[in-house]
Amino acid sequence: QVQLVESGGGLVQPGGSLQLSCAASGSVFSSYAMGWYRQFPGKQRELVAMFTGGGRTIYVDPVKGRFTISREFTNNTVFLQMNSLKQEDTAVYYCFLDIGGGDGYWGQGTQVTVSS
Repeated sequence: QVQLVESGGGLVQPGGSLQLSCAASGSVFSSYAMGWYRQFPGKQRELVAMFTGGGRTIYVDPVKGRFTISREFTNNTVFLQMNSLKQEDTAVYYCFLDIGGGDGYWGQGTQVTVSS
């Protein structure tokens, strides 16, 4: 069984920074992709950034140049460094572990609020 535990959300002013962390426990292989999604009120979850099993990083256009995803394989942790935050980044952020075959695990979600 795999568990994902997230931390690092909170309230920040526009232009500020936050770092999200997600630690995976259980049977986690380095070949699994790990990444972050976010969900706006009344909307479906959408991809923010992904660190693939092959070591590639993927970002959606709205966060390119502002967010950086990184991964520590030794302790199965993925980070999302968010800089130059905007009010439109306000959402619940979810960690995702992709084990392939259309299966994966989600974290519990962490609220990020960007407001003055």
